[in-house]
Amino acid sequence: MGIAATASPRTQSSAQAPVGAYDRLFYGGMAIAMAVLIFGGFAPTYYMKFFGDGARATVSGGPFTPLVHLHGALFTGWVLLFIAQTALVASHRLAVHRRLGVAGAMLAAAIILVTTSLAVATTKRGDAPEGGDPLAGLAFPIFDMVNFATFVTVALVLRRNKDAHKRLMLLAYISITVAGVVRLPGVFFLGPLVFYYLGYSLVFVAVIYDLVSGRRVHKAYLWGGALLYASVPLRLAIANTGLWHAFAQALTK
Repeated sequence: MGIAATASPRTQSSAQAPVGAYDRLFYGGMAIAMAVLIFGGFAPTYYMKFFGDGARATVSGGPFTPLVHLHGALFTGWVLLFIAQTALVASHRLAVHRRLGVAGAMLAAAIILVTTSLAVATTKRGDAPEGGDPLAGLAFPIFDMVNFATFVTVALVLRRNKDAHKRLMLLAYISITVAGVVRLPGVFFLGPLVFYYLGYSLVFVAVIYDLVSGRRVHKAYLWGGALLYASVPLRLAIANTGLWHAFAQALTK
């Protein structure tokens, strides 16, 4: 994992800061803001459980199994690692940043495996939020993991392309931030179209920064943002189809 931010040699004018001059501040700020968002969503539904004031069941209504706790530990690790990586870049400790990136890649693989396993186990038990259809609901975490895996994989392939790499890793993080957004008070009842787009609105923050700092939007945000936004109506369209139900039943046997 890594978010290597370097300033481009291009300058907008002699009176302005170089393109990318504020990247370290932007990516560091995004890391902190997204961590606050994640912990804000999961505090009442998970973290406070350890202090005696939290929920006694997961959002889907199931028990806090060892797999749930492993998922929580990995997810928390990703949030903390993302902050650490941006801090390393900001302090110009790029060698450590790259070495820690190996751990980030392994952590991402573990998140994909454990999250998918947890989603399948939850569906197999028949658990779903507010009495929803478990088989249809499986489409949401599966698509989340497909998006996350896509961004992380491409980011690792393009790790020498620093401009693309840091944006793809940010998109990977945004793709799973919805898990925290949907747990904020009252958000779940707005429906998936709203709470997913609410979470994905972070892409627009990144796009605006690109426009302000460099007068153009990097193509990673163009295709990456399009992938995220298109995935929401797509999963809604297929979640209740017979084909998806057959696929979900095959996964949960």
